[in-house]
Amino acid sequence: MKNQKKLIIITGPSGVGKGTVVKEILSKDKNIWLSISATTREPRKGENEGKNYYFLNQEKFKEMIKQNLFLEWAQFAGNYYGTPLSSVNERIKKGFTVLLEIEVEGAKQIKEKFPDSLSIFLLPPNKAELERRIRNRGTEKEEAIKKRLLRANYEISASNQFDFELTNHNVDETANRIIKLIK
Repeated sequence: MKNQKKLIIITGPSGVGKGTVVKEILSKDKNIWLSISATTREPRKGENEGKNYYFLNQEKFKEMIKQNLFLEWAQFAGNYYGTPLSSVNERIKKGFTVLLEIEVEGAKQIKEKFPDSLSIFLLPPNKAELERRIRNRGTEKEEAIKKRLLRANYEISASNQFDFELTNHNVDETANRIIKLIK
């Protein structure tokens, strides 16, 4: 991929506020485009095909893996997630900076393939706050919440593998700091 400087990776544990920070960044800078991931999980309430995710069945997703049509892909919590390569290349060619909001394993894959990309790991203010954020979503059962919290500990231990580590105390401040890093 040409122009890796136009590829920005935002990652961090579930519940850290990646989606909220990314929405704030997009509202402040119209030259940044959020890559839309594909997933095999079911849509959550309010999520729309082609806007939040491309919702695929496992067969279609696995076929795309075989054809190398993903920038990265990973299996997480029983579902597949991946970044379709074609839309990322298309936006970079049009002059956009492409933002990838992805889970940690996918972020590592991209950083390995595209070392000149900018990678940012969002950290929670503390573990209690992370748990509060995950629980306040109200989208998951207790068992899934516990899995996400265990996974978060592992992911946080990998935060030093990324270019920058930012603690997400305040969405507006975090978004502004990321925009400065991009510029």
